[in-house]
Order: sequence, then C-alpha cells, then structure tokens
Amino acid sequence: MKPILIYGTGEVAELAHYYFTEIDGRAIAGFTVEGDQLGADTFCGRPAVAFEECDFAFEVEEHQAFVALSFDQMNDVRAAKCQAMRDKGFLLTRYISPDAVVLTKNIGENALILENNTVQPFARIGDNATLWSGNHIGQKAVIGDNAFLASHIVVSGNAKIGNGAYIGSGALIHDNVSVGAKSLIGAGAIVSKSTEPESVHMVANHTVARDFKSTQLRKV
Repeated sequence: MKPILIYGTGEVAELAHYYFTEIDGRAIAGFTVEGDQLGADTFCGRPAVAFEECDFAFEVEEHQAFVALSFDQMNDVRAAKCQAMRDKGFLLTRYISPDAVVLTKNIGENALILENNTVQPFARIGDNATLWSGNHIGQKAVIGDNAFLASHIVVSGNAKIGNGAYIGSGALIHDNVSVGAKSLIGAGAIVSKSTEPESVHMVANHTVARDFKSTQLRKV
C-alpha cells in the first residue's frame, strides 16, 4: 500500500493518523493544508507542507491521499478539499475499521468508517462519507456522497441519506425514508417521513437542570 498524504492538521487528522498507523499499519507520509493555515512544519511527527506545494513535496504516483476534516459548512469544505486533491492528481484512499461489520463492497473513496459500525448487505456508502462509531446501516440503505453520520444512528433498510447531509448522534431514520441533500437531522431525532433538501429537524425538548442538588435526593 502506498504511503498516505493527509489533508488536515486538526483533531480529525490526528485521529486519522492513529487509525491508519496503529490499526491499519499504513505509513503516513505527511500532512497538508493551505499555506496560510500551516502553523508548523510537522504534525504528529510527520512533515506538514503547504497544499500549494504538496504535489511537489510528495510525488502523486507514489502516494495516496485522505481528506480528514469534519462537517464544516454542511460538509462543503471536506467535499471541496477532496476535489482539490483529485485535481492535484492524487488518488483518495478510504478507512474501514476492522472492528466494523461491513457486508457490502459498494463504498466510495475517502470514506471513513469507524469501529462498531454495522453495514448490512447491498447498502451503498458514497464518496467522502463519514460514519463515526457505532452506527447501524440497514440493507439497501444509501449514504450519499459527503454525508456525515455521528454515532449510534440507525439508518433503516432502504432509507436514503442525501448528499452532504448531517445526521446527529442517536437519530433514527425509518425504513424507506429519504433524507434530503444537505438536511440537518439533530441528535436523537426520529425521522419517519422524507425530508426536503436543506431542511433542519431538531428535537424540541432538551434535558433541563433542576433547582435542587443531587445530595438532596433520598434515592438515586
């Protein structure tokens, strides 16, 4: 396997470095971000170079790339950087945890699938999709390009998550439901009907702090 050039120098990039090296045993050649965002010449003990020069510092034919960013601007930033790496000529790799149960081969480039995900047969995971830890993706479900799923989400069978959507922790997407492109589904939401593109669906009630102390309770 070719060494990997990671785009990013933040927490997601640090995590990607850990997973690729400690779990997959792959070599990280270095990191890259735009020159005006480059704070140091190393990151995680590897060289960090300006993106404008990364194809000179790291030969395109000898490396793969991975864009390790979060869901900023409804995943647009991560999507744009993937395209920028392609435009440089880099092939994008993917990470699939060995502790995930993945029963489909239909997984796009730059996908990130962390531990304890279950992806059932005939599901499709799009390019640049992120599945944080502990999700269930049902049979024939579709996770669109550039989507970001947090943790402990259930995407039921035949459901479709649109391109660039964000799904918060603990959400439940019913079977045969389509979540519109760039929809934001909040933590703990239950989606039983298809949503419009760019719509926002949040749980209205949140945990409320009480006006007495825990030590005043007779039983816990």
